[in-house]
Amino acid sequence: MKLYNSVGPNPHIVRMFAAELGISLDLVEIDLRAGENRQPEFLARNPAGQLPALELASGEVITEVTAVCEYLDELSDSSLIGDTSTERAQTRMWTRRLDLSICEPMLNGFRFAEGLPIFQDRMITIPEAAPGLKKIAQDRLAWLDEQMADRREFIVGSRFTLADVFFYCMLTFGNRVGQPLSSEHARVTAWYERIASRPSAVA
Repeated sequence: MKLYNSVGPNPHIVRMFAAELGISLDLVEIDLRAGENRQPEFLARNPAGQLPALELASGEVITEVTAVCEYLDELSDSSLIGDTSTERAQTRMWTRRLDLSICEPMLNGFRFAEGLPIFQDRMITIPEAAPGLKKIAQDRLAWLDEQMADRREFIVGSRFTLADVFFYCMLTFGNRVGQPLSSEHARVTAWYERIASRPSAVA
């Protein structure tokens, strides 16, 4: 399988997820900064122009990070989604919560501010919204910190899951683009450090 790869948190999620499952992927680098993902050759594979994209041996292409991870999960003898319907629902619930309430405002806060030179000609940007979006992300991080007061080891409790991979990669990106994880969020910070120590984190 080929993974069309680039800088950014979403490809990192798939690389880390695959590494945790012991799945090897052939990486094909796409220059996101130069807009290679918006050229006809790449758009023929993914009309949305987004990365990553997983190309199967059949030539079929799967995109959207959670869909790619779930596909890889089904290929593995072990699961980072869950072994039961309840476990799978919990993993998807927390991944969705983190994506919508923290990661999406954080990413748009970047796109509308530090990333504006890259994104202003590629999508609708609202620079005046950036401070508010970043504030929303920080507020929801404080909420998550409270949720982890029961000393849970991972996002979903005692299981390491897609939610941990997803959120770790997103926060790592935030740390690099002007939205560092505050030490005020002590429980989330301790969780982050635990995940950072996993070999897969550098994938």
